[in-house]
Amino acid sequence: MIVTLTLNPSLDRSIEIASFDRGAVIRASATRLDPGGKGVNVARALAEHQVKACAVLPRSGPDGAQLTALLQQDGIDVSPVQVDGATRSNVSLVEPDGTVTKINEPGGRLSADDLDGIIEAVLSVAGGADWVVACGSLPPGVPDDFYARLCHLLSRTGVPVALDTSGPALRAAIPAVPALVKPNRDELADFAGYRIDTLGAAITAAATMRRTGAGMVLASLGADGALLVSAEGCLYGEAPVAQRRNSVGAGDAMLAGFLAADAAGRDALVEALAWGAAAVSLPGSRMPGPDDIDRSQVRIHRDPDPERVLHEAHRTPLIPSETETLS
Repeated sequence: MIVTLTLNPSLDRSIEIASFDRGAVIRASATRLDPGGKGVNVARALAEHQVKACAVLPRSGPDGAQLTALLQQDGIDVSPVQVDGATRSNVSLVEPDGTVTKINEPGGRLSADDLDGIIEAVLSVAGGADWVVACGSLPPGVPDDFYARLCHLLSRTGVPVALDTSGPALRAAIPAVPALVKPNRDELADFAGYRIDTLGAAITAAATMRRTGAGMVLASLGADGALLVSAEGCLYGEAPVAQRRNSVGAGDAMLAGFLAADAAGRDALVEALAWGAAAVSLPGSRMPGPDDIDRSQVRIHRDPDPERVLHEAHRTPLIPSETETLS
């Protein structure tokens, strides 16, 4: 079993439109409502492949009840923690070329008592789990070191922790030695303090994450594939997508594929790339099932070329980071 924790779950509505015209009345061609939040998406992807998952999350009000009901309909065990703050709703506007404009609410505030209840819920279901995966942004009221605290507590159980977050929460958690960290390209750049324009830059940033405390780093590089840096070395993989429909949740599907394969003793990077590529080709925030997966297109490179230039260069200038970098 894999336990997922989502501190900031959501109801995600995807709206397909012909084009985005700011200030105009736009008619939708299709809509879809899915339970959302990064850990929730991981649980949904696992359930699609009959991998047992338990989703721990805060729940509040009618939206929280609807979120829980949708997950249970998907066959996911849910361990909800009742809180006072509101469950958020997110909206994605999806254009035919795959461009997604996403509007995320900040989520409800969590108190210290709420967080204690959430940690108790995680520990109560984590015994014997293959992984505990903590995902997503920290909602208002949550200290930056929350994930670090969770890693320390779970280290006593022997259950490995996977972490997918960003910013101060990521920086605080890596020294707590999570078994796996899954940054995307922007998160790698933010951590390292420099642009990730080449594969070599991505490898250097991921290696720095490992040296700071992460056991493995699975870095998603968007259309450029993914990178796995571990004690065994570095692997780079690609999985071309014929038609990109929606990238929302693709990184979560990638992480789910990696964890499912690792728990079953299969090639984890191949599964990660195949699940992520499948998610990009699906509408809305739908998670891929077995019939959507095409492993034949995945290519793994055991000696990646560090000079390889990556697509989609960063648009935002970065400030130097105090994080140690490799020469």
